[in-house]
Amino acid sequence: MNNTSAKSDYLLLFRGADWHRGLSPDEIQKTMTVWMAWFNRLVEEGRCKGGQSLGPDSKIVSGKMKNVVDGPYAEAKESVAGYFLLTVGSLEEAAEIAKECPTLGYGTTVEVRPLLARCAASEMAVAKPATVHA
Repeated sequence: MNNTSAKSDYLLLFRGADWHRGLSPDEIQKTMTVWMAWFNRLVEEGRCKGGQSLGPDSKIVSGKMKNVVDGPYAEAKESVAGYFLLTVGSLEEAAEIAKECPTLGYGTTVEVRPLLARCAASEMAVAKPATVHA
């Protein structure tokens, strides 16, 4: 009998890069110590594959003309500041992990998204392959 349950990948997207504004250096240090302990525990438990902070600068490429503009469009509090890649049993479990984020009380928000094996367009293409005309 197999006791392992199926696990899926989820992305935690952290928004609010300026969470530390107005805090003392000691408060920031304490919060980052808690953050790293949280992250390391998740990695040790096998529930987090990794994560990374994201820089504030970006380029947005869009449209048929492949226009490139400076980004992001969102205000600093809404732009993605970093991510964790989780492997857990459910979206609910991933959300429970997100609720443990040490900077939630300072204005950070965490979006939890499942990773899909295929995008919707790919699923449609597999379901109904295009016909080739000779």
